[in-house]
Amino acid sequence: MAPTVAEPFSDSSALIDFVINQGNGVKGLSEMGLKALPKQYIQPLEERMCMTNVQTHDSIPIIDMSNLDNLEVTKSICESASKWDFFQIVNHDVPVEVLENVKDATYKFFRLPAEVKNKYSKEHSSSNNMRFGMSFTPQAEKALEWKDYLSLFFVFEEEAFALWPSVCREQVLDYMKKSEVVIKQLLKVLMNGLNLHEIDETKELLLMGSMRTNLNYYPKCPNPELTVGVGQHFDVSTLTILLQDEIGGLFVRRNEGDNWIHVPPIKGSLVINVGDALQIISNGKYRSVEHRVVANGSKNRISVPIFVNPRPIDMIGSFPELIENGEKPIYKQVLYSDYVKHFFRKAHDGKKTVAFVEL
Repeated sequence: MAPTVAEPFSDSSALIDFVINQGNGVKGLSEMGLKALPKQYIQPLEERMCMTNVQTHDSIPIIDMSNLDNLEVTKSICESASKWDFFQIVNHDVPVEVLENVKDATYKFFRLPAEVKNKYSKEHSSSNNMRFGMSFTPQAEKALEWKDYLSLFFVFEEEAFALWPSVCREQVLDYMKKSEVVIKQLLKVLMNGLNLHEIDETKELLLMGSMRTNLNYYPKCPNPELTVGVGQHFDVSTLTILLQDEIGGLFVRRNEGDNWIHVPPIKGSLVINVGDALQIISNGKYRSVEHRVVANGSKNRISVPIFVNPRPIDMIGSFPELIENGEKPIYKQVLYSDYVKHFFRKAHDGKKTVAFVEL
């Protein structure tokens, strides 16, 4: 039986049971009509977003992908990946209807009854490649994040059709498949920027040997200023391709200090950011950047990132060609699965996981 509004979640075990064990998620909390945020979601002061630190005069680059033969366009992509680390692309090859369909499918999944969504939780999922969850690493966090998600790790299409939720599997697969064209275009440009003009099968597997999609749901929150949708973090991917809805709420830290830039939603655009794996592979030429998501007090928000990764079995380190050209390696070789495990052992804390492999 769900607690009533008159019964605040002073007991953590009752909250965990309702949110996690029963599969209600923070969506269930939001829809109860709570007037105040449960204490388990109240973030320490240093984790909260101070909106006075948001930079309104700056914005991340917006790149038109309609003419990739133009040297100015390819130069903009490489400069954005090395100086900004985040950029948006428009006029790309992923059809707008594919993006709209996957957004609709995301809402459909989260509208499913709690007992249906709970079948995909860590305790009940039929595959480790499919996970319905809340927050990031609940067992390691001082305070929980205000988010529900469905994580889908793509292995092969037959498994996806057999196991992924029917309300979203075709739309997610279409989104991933259509995005592959854009991912390969971006990686080709970025490798050219490193003077690596041939991407053979080995390099392609290292750069994009595995992919994972998240369907993220951020319900409206009674006290958004006290919590976070996603805490400060860096991605461990090669690239992250993000589709966000029209609500907005993604912020990027620009340079050092506490200055944050909002990434404005642009209809039909995709947000691209460099992850740790590409930073390591490029020997620091391209760099991952800290980002976060705020909670919203009036509207529900969704986003759908594709994390483009090396395979778990791959050793990652600076490309040999870069070192052969006289560069000093700044990262040691590491098994990618070990790197990812290190990332997921801790809460989102804004600390660079890449320090784990610095020489």
